[in-house]
Amino acid sequence: MIKKTVAVFPGDDASPEVMLPTVALLEKLQLPIEFVYPMVGDAALSEHGARFPDASKAQVDEADATFFGSTSGQSTEALFYLRWGKQTYANVRPCQFRPGYRSPMANPDNIDFVVVRENLEDLYLGLEGNLEDLAPLNLYSKHAKAAVKDMGLGRYAIKVITESGSERVIRFAFELARKRGGQRKVTLTSKYNMLAKADGYFRDIGYAIAKEYPDIRFETFIVDDFLCRMITNPCALDVVVMPNLYGDIMSDGAAGLIGGLGLAPSGCYGADYAYFESAHGTAPDIQGQNIINPTATVLSACMMLSYLGLADAADTIDDAGISSLYAAGQCIPIDQGGSAKTDEFFHALDAALGLA
Repeated sequence: MIKKTVAVFPGDDASPEVMLPTVALLEKLQLPIEFVYPMVGDAALSEHGARFPDASKAQVDEADATFFGSTSGQSTEALFYLRWGKQTYANVRPCQFRPGYRSPMANPDNIDFVVVRENLEDLYLGLEGNLEDLAPLNLYSKHAKAAVKDMGLGRYAIKVITESGSERVIRFAFELARKRGGQRKVTLTSKYNMLAKADGYFRDIGYAIAKEYPDIRFETFIVDDFLCRMITNPCALDVVVMPNLYGDIMSDGAAGLIGGLGLAPSGCYGADYAYFESAHGTAPDIQGQNIINPTATVLSACMMLSYLGLADAADTIDDAGISSLYAAGQCIPIDQGGSAKTDEFFHALDAALGLA
């Protein structure tokens, strides 16, 4: 197999404590992957005069994928480039219970669905400002029965839902439902009852695309109704697609169903590029304590391997490694009710994979 190149950003605070050992694990498996480490943040600024210099962008562009550690600021410019520069429009966040996870649910065994979050639009375009800037538009709120210019001091944020952006992420969700081969169902959610022009547009595009997939069931729920359903009957879900803000919030909530963000991987996919990162943050409160849970990071690496055409290796790490350790109750991380430190978990993972 032709060797692949992966750009690695170890991340900030406690993130490198799981990122670097995960890369070391992949190297021990002797996979056809070369890892490169583009400079970013203060170190790049000192040496190259920019926090994310052209040389680092070139390394990302030349790589087949990026493995990204959680950032609290140092890697932010790289993250924005990976999203908008590489147009990775579909943020895929699996929610799958594995025996041994500390789920708060009474019967979590069959929880296995995926949140597909639109990754580039909605409120995340950062179109914000002072309310007075909108005065020349003479906007009038039918709900408040007041002109925006008369509302006094305040701030605004613009929500953007485009036809092309919605079409591609919703179609991605339908294709994923086919590939998964499970319930073969797509659930679309947004606040289309109140935001008929924006969220209703997202829903209407979903209905149009659903006609192209007669083999896939399609349903829609208002987002607050969906949240209730996700909690009370998560096993009824297969692939769920939603605009950016809801996807960010709901996917974190979905992680709570199976045991928390320490178990939540993610991948962000574009037409010809993808990057992979755990869904959790940098955990500055536990930096240096050797207790951050590596599970989300390792499972994100498994998603990356599958994307790179190395699905067998991904399945091995998951089945013989992660799933096996949890099912046996061996070396369970502290956030899952065990006592295993981060390095102990990696040592146990090496042993389970025959690498120790």
